[in-house]
Amino acid sequence: MTVDTGTPSGMTVLVTGATGTVGGHVVGHLLAAGHKVRAMTRHPATADLPDGVEVVAGDLTDVSSLAPAFDGVTAAHLINFGKGYQPLRNGPEIVAVALKAGIRKVTVLGGWEEGTLEPAVRASALEWTLLRPVEFMSNSLSDWGESLRTRGVVREPYGDRKSPPIHESDIAAVAAAVLTEDGHAGEAYHLTGPEVLTARDKIRILAEATGRDLTFEELTPEQTREEWVVRGGLPDLLIFKAFTGGNPGLGDAELMEILLRVYGTPNPYGTTVTDAVEKVIGRPPRTYAQWAAEHAHHFQP
Repeated sequence: MTVDTGTPSGMTVLVTGATGTVGGHVVGHLLAAGHKVRAMTRHPATADLPDGVEVVAGDLTDVSSLAPAFDGVTAAHLINFGKGYQPLRNGPEIVAVALKAGIRKVTVLGGWEEGTLEPAVRASALEWTLLRPVEFMSNSLSDWGESLRTRGVVREPYGDRKSPPIHESDIAAVAAAVLTEDGHAGEAYHLTGPEVLTARDKIRILAEATGRDLTFEELTPEQTREEWVVRGGLPDLLIFKAFTGGNPGLGDAELMEILLRVYGTPNPYGTTVTDAVEKVIGRPPRTYAQWAAEHAHHFQP
C-alpha cells in the first residue's frame, strides 16, 4: 500500500463532521499514520478530540464559516449532510471555498439523499472520491440500543431483511487512505462489510457478545403501523425523514409506508458484498461479531 504520496509532508488534512460516527475514526486513522489533522465541528469547546488535533469551528451549512477552516488544507473529508442529517443544499458554494483555499483532494461521505455536494464535487477540478456505505454497524446501537438494554427484545418487521453492514472505523480507514494516497480520484466506492446478515442474525450475534438472551420479535406490517405511528415511531423513521429532506408534503404515516417498502423489497445494491475496503486499505473489513464484541457493554442493562 502506498504511503502518503498524496499528502506532502507538513500539509494538513481537514476532517468535517469530526465528532460524528465516522469522522472521529477518520481523525484517529490520520493521526495514527502521522498526518497533521484539522477537525472542524460546530462545537469546538465540547469536541473532546485527541491531543495533537487542531480543532476549529465551522459548519458546512454556513459557507461564511468555512474559509478559516479550509485555509492551508491540502485534502478534506466532507460529509454531504448537515444538522439533523439534512442533505446539503449549498454544494457549489462549498466547492468554491475549497478550491479558493487550495484544497486539491476530497472524499465525500454520502447519505440516503445525494443533495448538491456530490454533483458539485464531480463537476469540479477537485480530485474527488465518493464513499457510499450501505449500512453502518453502529445503526444497531442507535436503533436497538435502548430496546435491548431495557427489554432484551427488538420488535420490527421483516426480520429476514438482508444487508452487509460495515464497521464505521473501516469507512474511516478508507477515507484516511484515499486522502493520503494517490490512485483513487474519480472513484465511487460502494463500501460493505464482509458478510450479508439478516436482522435476526445481528440479534443472535449481539446475544453471543453480551451473554444475554436477546430476541427479535417480528411484527406484521399492520402491527408495525401501530408501533411506529400510534405509539410514536422508531429511530429509523426519524432518520429516514431527515434523509428524505423532511419533505413537508409527507407525514409520518406516509414516510413509514416508504420505509416499510424499503425494508420489504429486496435491493441487489444494498445486499451485495464488495471488496472495496480490502482493495483500498489492504485488509478485509471487520466482521459484525468484532463490532458486537467491541460494543457489548452498550447493550447491557
